[in-house]
Amino acid sequence: MEDKLENVYKETDIEILIATMNRNSLDFLEPMFSFSHFSNFSILVINQTEVENSLITNYSNVRVINSPEKGLCKSRNLAINNAIGKILVISDDDVVYQEEFVTKIINAYNKFPKAAVINFSAINSDGTFMKKYSPVAKKELNSFEIFNVSSIEMTINGEIFDTIGIQFDENFGLGGIFEMGEEAILLFDLKEKDKQLVFEPQVIVAHESLTSSNKKNIIEKYYIQGALLTRIFKRKYFPWLIIKLFFDLKQNKIYFTSIIAVLKSAIKGHRKIKSIQNGNK
Repeated sequence: MEDKLENVYKETDIEILIATMNRNSLDFLEPMFSFSHFSNFSILVINQTEVENSLITNYSNVRVINSPEKGLCKSRNLAINNAIGKILVISDDDVVYQEEFVTKIINAYNKFPKAAVINFSAINSDGTFMKKYSPVAKKELNSFEIFNVSSIEMTINGEIFDTIGIQFDENFGLGGIFEMGEEAILLFDLKEKDKQLVFEPQVIVAHESLTSSNKKNIIEKYYIQGALLTRIFKRKYFPWLIIKLFFDLKQNKIYFTSIIAVLKSAIKGHRKIKSIQNGNK
């Protein structure tokens, strides 16, 4: 019984890792936690900024690391490497956490204590779901479900991450060479190591519906997809590219007249990531 009690997660085990840029005040945290003051939570802020524009904290629960490096995945990795919480919540600086989100996360990890990652639901600012979610919990995510995960839905088991050394691929994500797909890569890397990836259908966060991926045209997206699928599936990337193409055609995201152009763009992305992997930037 004592061992079991020692393994139960508590609300104080949660740390929120926030990526931001060019901040010189903590005021941006206030709308993120509208139901309670941000200092009531354990927070680590990674502020990518110039030295002369450093962010300072006067709150014991809010730690800040000012970094001159650029790139979202560099920020995420710096946060994970310096985190002190057992359960880490991946966050951006423009989300709004929902009341009782901490309780929902703790309950999920006590339900799935061996999970390396537990993903949750997110809503738009108008209260609608950000995407189509399963109405029931998933003990293991399949490949298609992994591709549907956004970083603000992710929480990670810091204790498991400490033992396996997996990080976000810094070639991907905002500020990287390929500006999308970092979440899928991280989750597939974990899946390769037989780590449990869970989905819990509880809403923890709200966010504006427009994302960086929505702003890119289809040719740009397929360039990134070519690199992303190569990074994940290696030599088997092309069948997955055809599957992606089929679904986009079915959903009218692309037209038959665009097939050749998007395939050429994807192959360019494939060649670029192969070049990087071979040591050529």
